[in-house]
Amino acid sequence: MNMKHEFETSDQTALVYVRAVDVADLPVEVQEQVHEEVPGADQLFAVHDAEGQRLALVKDRNLAFTLARENDLEPVAVH
Repeated sequence: MNMKHEFETSDQTALVYVRAVDVADLPVEVQEQVHEEVPGADQLFAVHDAEGQRLALVKDRNLAFTLARENDLEPVAVH
């Protein structure tokens, strides 16, 4: 089904924040999935929107930045 939807536009690029996340700090369900998909991973990189909602978890920093840019978002590193 095709439905037309008008998105609000803004002169500002949508910022997202990339930060390292220890797998041990994630919920148990997510830890289990991580251990299945990325065995041995102790740290992942999270992409968050401006409100702090996690949009994605990926295995490395470069992938997080690439993912954001491919979705027309402007990634910023958070330490």
